[in-house]
Amino acid sequence: MRFRNVLFISLFSLAPLAIAGCGGTENKTASVKPDNMPEGEEWAGVYYHPIYGELHLIEQETNVIGKWKRRDESAWGELTGVKTGNVVHFQWKEKKYGLVGPSAESHGKGYFVYKKNENDLGVLDGQWGLGSDEIGSEWKATKQKNKRPDLKSISGANPDQTGAPAALD
Repeated sequence: MRFRNVLFISLFSLAPLAIAGCGGTENKTASVKPDNMPEGEEWAGVYYHPIYGELHLIEQETNVIGKWKRRDESAWGELTGVKTGNVVHFQWKEKKYGLVGPSAESHGKGYFVYKKNENDLGVLDGQWGLGSDEIGSEWKATKQKNKRPDLKSISGANPDQTGAPAALD
């Protein structure tokens, strides 16, 4: 009987540690403070990143909407966010071409801070996270001169598909 009481007390006293160690529920969020947008600049544009390709962004009142297709054409994605000065917090989802099921789509949150670089070009300096996290991986992209955003140019159509019917044997 005494052993059972000691065992019960030992297990009961470890319960709070086990619960606390079960993958915390706190989301990772960015601690960025908005500032004024650089003079003469706007969010709308096409931004280049060597992996994520061209990110097309448009503005609709206080919202920013965007689409991208990875440079290697393995996936495409879209984001929507709310802008405050030179900061936008967004939600995103990315779909892999040619896959179906749960692994075909990723989603999460992120943020961008709009800045100007040493060449006086607009730059998105931010991060994206998976699920409910807003941070985790870096995403920096440079605004392209003389390029207008075109959300319709990016779709879920597989770039490997030519649209031609399959040959019959």
